[in-house]
Amino acid sequence: MERFARIAVRNVPYAADKPYTYRIPSALADGVIPGVRVTVPFGQGNRRQEGFVLRLTGEAGRDGIKNIETVLDTEPVLDEGQIKLALWMRERFYCTVYEAARAMLPSGLWYRWDEEARDGAPPRRRAQDKTALRAELAVSSEEAASYNAGRSAPAQKEVLSLLRDVGSASAREIRYLTGTGRRTLNALEAKGLITLFEEPVYTAPAVTARAEPIVLNEEQEAAFGRCREALDTRKPACGLLYGVTGSGKTNVYIRLTERVLDEGGGALVLVPEIALTPQLMSLFSAHFGSRAALLHSALSMGERLNEWKRIREGLASVVLGTRSAVFAPVRNLRLIVLDEEQEGSYKSENAPRYHAREVAKYRCVRQGATLLLGSATPSVESFSAAEEGSAFLCRMKARYNRRALPEVRIVSLSEERKVGNDTTISQALHGEITYNLAHGEQTVLLLNRRGHHKSMICPACGASPGCPRCSVPLAYHSANHRLMCHYCGYSQKFSGVCAECGAQLIPLGAGTQRVAEDLERLFPGAEVLRMDADTTGSRGAHERILDRFRKRKVPFLVGTQMVAKGLDFPDVTLAGVLCADAALYMDDFRANERSFSLMTQVIGRAGRGGKPGRAVIQTYAPDHPVILAAAAQDYDRFYEGEAALRRVQGYPPFGSLTQLTFFSMNQDDVMQAGLRVKGWIDAAKCEGVSRALGPAPDRVARLNMRYRCHIILIHNGSAAVRRLVSGVLTAFPADKKNKGVFVFADGQP
Repeated sequence: MERFARIAVRNVPYAADKPYTYRIPSALADGVIPGVRVTVPFGQGNRRQEGFVLRLTGEAGRDGIKNIETVLDTEPVLDEGQIKLALWMRERFYCTVYEAARAMLPSGLWYRWDEEARDGAPPRRRAQDKTALRAELAVSSEEAASYNAGRSAPAQKEVLSLLRDVGSASAREIRYLTGTGRRTLNALEAKGLITLFEEPVYTAPAVTARAEPIVLNEEQEAAFGRCREALDTRKPACGLLYGVTGSGKTNVYIRLTERVLDEGGGALVLVPEIALTPQLMSLFSAHFGSRAALLHSALSMGERLNEWKRIREGLASVVLGTRSAVFAPVRNLRLIVLDEEQEGSYKSENAPRYHAREVAKYRCVRQGATLLLGSATPSVESFSAAEEGSAFLCRMKARYNRRALPEVRIVSLSEERKVGNDTTISQALHGEITYNLAHGEQTVLLLNRRGHHKSMICPACGASPGCPRCSVPLAYHSANHRLMCHYCGYSQKFSGVCAECGAQLIPLGAGTQRVAEDLERLFPGAEVLRMDADTTGSRGAHERILDRFRKRKVPFLVGTQMVAKGLDFPDVTLAGVLCADAALYMDDFRANERSFSLMTQVIGRAGRGGKPGRAVIQTYAPDHPVILAAAAQDYDRFYEGEAALRRVQGYPPFGSLTQLTFFSMNQDDVMQAGLRVKGWIDAAKCEGVSRALGPAPDRVARLNMRYRCHIILIHNGSAAVRRLVSGVLTAFPADKKNKGVFVFADGQP
């Protein structure tokens, strides 16, 4: 009897995605099993493509079935549970099965690497050149896939394909894997498709210190006990650990992980950005030694492959990692922790557009594990679930050392301007900083905007230098005296005069570079460290900056949102929010939540040691309810107001959103396509859809020469709505009127 396989094939668009049937030749019969990768002829030209075997079947059901060509793995790289997860992700996140399956696996599986990890030992980075050229995508994966390099530039297409899979890679890796050189990379950078940057390469230090046993205080013990009850039931459970900044949530995580390991289980701990939490990495390594594995962006592709193999083989039972580590093949998984669960970085911006929290919930349900969401400022969705009883709630209201939360002052920037203060430092903050300098204490300052000035403008004609690729103004960077686009990386030399009329340009808004300069001028001789995307582009930069801040007792650390998380320094007694309004008025229904979280988190950096903390919030809207709630560090007040607003609008958690995004090189084409789709949706009269908004231009209407617009569906999250969206994605490319326009769906924008 002939045998056949259902295969998820690579490079198949969503509209044509399905399991394709192939015959298993007798010579390959023993090797073709679910979970292995194979190559198959695909399409009219029988071009060789890779695919994952999903399942085997005895009947093909039709003639003309093609044969599988080769088997790429000696054993499955996906187990049955991961295959089911990939199929679920296709329905939930509007991606192809292949995209979902590939997201679960380390990129190194597709390439040749010298394995440096032996006998279960963690991998060590080789000493290499002092710096290495690195490339990363500057556009979305869909835009990279739609780029037509032409027959004369196949190398460009190959590089983009590689970067779609891995996100970023060194020039050395790209050259080895694709055979292309610097000329191809330069051409792609000139087109705004990739960004090139130099990064130092360092040897990863071995962890030698062993941690002392953790002793929990009364609140921590109560939280640990409630979570332990959930673990002991051996049934799926979800809990929210809501503890104020400095309450010691990490201690609870570690004790729970110890409990799981003692019972022969495995644990997965996710953090929003691994590079910002070196202390957490050190803690877990010190507590669990070789049983802990790290999966994060600071590892090379080869190192990630080695760690993945250790996890799959059961040599590591505790995994600490960022978003993609949610797929780690931990044996006997009993616990998943999402620390700082409210952070937006848990959401993938490229296909598959999954949220780690949703994937974690799925895994816990399937494997009978407990999901613990931890935060000082929980997402509205998670807190609502706890209120309704679908998740259990553990609250820790006091700091671990019983110290009081920082005292907070709100300063009106309008009043500062009236008295002629045009610096980024208010008079009140100036006085607090002076006190800190006199007493040898440290200060953390937040401004969520990098560069020197937000933009430049001509006072004579009103013109502002803009990016030729994107519909945004260029920001001025004093470090290199250039105007730069923070979206595509374009830059040009700053002349200082208006290109339209020749008048002198003047600055608008301030960035972290300007803050650092103000501090150096106002407090001569005091060292200032800056932590933003301009200073942390190289591997290990976060750790070096924070290590210097800690060991040298540097007075100032200025940065973007990076300084609001993962910092626990006993000598930091003052925190400043320099412009609390920056994110409040963005066209995003989560703007209030993100603003409140960011302010509360950075305030919580102060006073974590033995000295009392203070904080200053500078704002043009001192009476805004979100700012008042953040100043009072009163999450309950914030949640009550925010939940009432979302309930009226039907936004999550009281409804669901799905965004359809269209992009094209032609502005008229993209808007016309959006209008046609809006007509389809209206005509469908899907009962689950309460409102369909748009089409409307994106906040950045042109990005890397591509115009973008979107439609937002507000709905009840039903299967009928998912079928509607899937139908739109399937029918869209079949309409010849949409030629040159591309569309993708995001179930959780």
